[in-house]
Amino acid sequence: MQITRQADYAVRAVLYLSRLGNSRRAATSEVAKEQHIPASFLAKIISQLSIAGLLHTARGARGGVTLARPAQDITLLEVVEAIDGPIQLNECVGANGACEFDHNCPLRPVWCDAQDELVQRLKDTNFAQLMVEN
Repeated sequence: MQITRQADYAVRAVLYLSRLGNSRRAATSEVAKEQHIPASFLAKIISQLSIAGLLHTARGARGGVTLARPAQDITLLEVVEAIDGPIQLNECVGANGACEFDHNCPLRPVWCDAQDELVQRLKDTNFAQLMVEN
């Protein structure tokens, strides 16, 4: 399993903004340059993160992007899911009946447990922690 490049860029953008703190706005072009993200791609990502309530955006001379909440209140899971949608390691992990072997498959419990552990780890990791660990 691999998160999309878009989700990776979103995580890097939010981490960059977390380092700036809540009081400083950053131009999208600044974030793109500092994080080596194509500017046109970042604009779409910023829009999705704003719709998800993770970022605030403002246009104009004093415009830019800021975190919508403190870094400790934004989880890695929220950012990844804002871009990629809910995490699902395998189609059988979602709703029952997605696989014809659903009821007697020895793999389904493994996929379910692995997904639960991944989701919990991402949910337990916030951007304030990531700044300290760097």
